[in-house]
Amino acid sequence: MASRALKDSKEYIDKKSSFAKTLTIYGRNAVLEALSDNNIKPNKLHLSTSNQKAQIIDDMIDICSKKNIEIAYHDKLQLSRISKNAKQDQGVALDIKMDAFINEDEFILNNKDFTIIALDGVTNPQNIGMIIRSSCAGNIDALILSSKGASSITPLAIKASVGTIFKMPIIQTNNLFATLQKFKSNDTKIYTLSLDTNKSYRNIKTNENKIFILGNETNGVSKEMEKLSNESIVVPMKRGVESLNVAVTASLLAFM
Repeated sequence: MASRALKDSKEYIDKKSSFAKTLTIYGRNAVLEALSDNNIKPNKLHLSTSNQKAQIIDDMIDICSKKNIEIAYHDKLQLSRISKNAKQDQGVALDIKMDAFINEDEFILNNKDFTIIALDGVTNPQNIGMIIRSSCAGNIDALILSSKGASSITPLAIKASVGTIFKMPIIQTNNLFATLQKFKSNDTKIYTLSLDTNKSYRNIKTNENKIFILGNETNGVSKEMEKLSNESIVVPMKRGVESLNVAVTASLLAFM
C-alpha cells in the first residue's frame, strides 16, 4: 500500500510539473507559426469541431502528422476553456513545452546572488516580449510574470521576444504579492522604480539577491507593491524627461 501511495504521489508531482511547464497559445496564425518553428516544442494541437474547412487548418494537421504531434478535437465551449480566450482563439489552441518555466521554491533553494525582474500589471505584449529579450541578453537570472491577465504571455509577446522566451527562466505566479513576499522572507531585497526618490539604480549593491518590480505602462507600480518593497530607486534623466518606456527601463536594469 505504501509503495502504491508513493507511486501515485510521484505520478501526481510529475503531472503537476509537466502542466506547470506548459504554455497554451491560440489564434490560427500564431499557432501555425509556432508549429512551423523547429525551435518550439509543441505537445498538443487543440481544434474545435465547429471549424469550417480552411487551408490553414489543413496545414496545421499536416505539420502535426509529420512531426508526430497529438491532435485533440473539442466542441467550441471546451476549446474556449483551454484557450481561455473564446473571442480570439479562432477555433485553435496549441500546448507548448516550456523548459524555461521554473518553480519559485526550487529557484529560491538552488540560486544564490540573483537578480530578477517582476512585472506588475504590464499590459502591452510587445513590452513584455522586449523585456524578456533584454533580460535574456543581459544579467537577469529570472523573470516573474503573472499567469493571469496583465503581464501574461500571449502570442504577440512570444513574437516580440524573438524566440528568447524559450531560453529565459520564467516564474509564473497566480499571486504576485505572495510570490514576492516569499522571496523577501528569503533575504531578497525588493526594489520599485519611482520618481519620488533620489537614489539612482546605479548605486544599489550588486552582491545581494534583488528583485526589480516594473509597473503598468500608465499607472506604474501598484500601491500594494510599493508597500512591499524595501526601497525605491530612480533612473536619473536629463532635459526634463519624466519617464522611460518600461521595456527601456528593463534594458537598463539588465545591463547594470
